Amino acid sequence: MTTIHPSPLLRQALLADATTSGAFGLLMLLAAGPLGHLLGLPEMLLRSAGAVLLPYVALLAWLSLRDEMYKGLVWAVILGNILWAADSLLLLVTGWVSPTNAGYAFAIMQALVVLMYAELQIMGLRRSHEAAV
Repeated sequence: MTTIHPSPLLRQALLADATTSGAFGLLMLLAAGPLGHLLGLPEMLLRSAGAVLLPYVALLAWLSLRDEMYKGLVWAVILGNILWAADSLLLLVTGWVSPTNAGYAFAIMQALVVLMYAELQIMGLRRSHEAAV
């Protein structure tokens, strides 16, 4: 596996992703009932999404503190972000849920933020240097 010395941008993008994901994960996990009512999204969907984000946050935090990172693991994070954003938008167009206007705004905005993190992580990865073997 190829290892890299992460650029400052990559570290900051991973840490910012962890911070945002942690805040929203806790919010969705702990306030799924009120959020579900406000957003028109199923409480179990919000609670499950919040629970999924917590180990992801731990991975991002751990990764952002590493002196060397596996390039493939960084790509897995990036692809995970792209899939999360795509799934969020797919949820809106399939009719599986009936969100309120606030729910549409929430899903679209968080998908855009996740895509922004993916782009920043790609830029940071490009600025990183391969570690000597």
